[in-house]
Amino acid sequence: MQYKVMFCLHKHAFKKHPQKEEGIVNTGSIINIAVIILLLWFVYSRVRPAKGLKALGTNDFQNVLESTEKRMLIDVREPGEYKTGYISGAKNIPLSQLSGRLGEIPKEKDVFLYCRSGIRSKNAARILLKNGYTGLVHLQGGLSAWSGKLKR
Repeated sequence: MQYKVMFCLHKHAFKKHPQKEEGIVNTGSIINIAVIILLLWFVYSRVRPAKGLKALGTNDFQNVLESTEKRMLIDVREPGEYKTGYISGAKNIPLSQLSGRLGEIPKEKDVFLYCRSGIRSKNAARILLKNGYTGLVHLQGGLSAWSGKLKR
């Protein structure tokens, strides 16, 4: 039989009242709930839209890219991935190196970002936004969704 301890304030003294434990959530359940909440927050923080970032599908991305004069197209995949094929005109600045290579990205240009699935490019956009960049566009779904030609 399990008991819980209740404290009642009565004339400045605490009294212990043993009662049966009914409807009380145990510590293991609380920890499980906390872990689930943290996991959901982590997943949400990775997939939520970044404020100031325009996410475009393949056709819109290609049309806006072609119609924008002052632009820079950045492939944020790793060099080995980049060598397997990239969008013509793209510069390879891997997400893992982005913070150290911000000087290569002019702030006065619109920056178009892509990766394999769209997650790294969204994370790259967050880094750029924190560093004062505007005019950011990323390819929703990344190269996995791309229907255009790739250079090798």
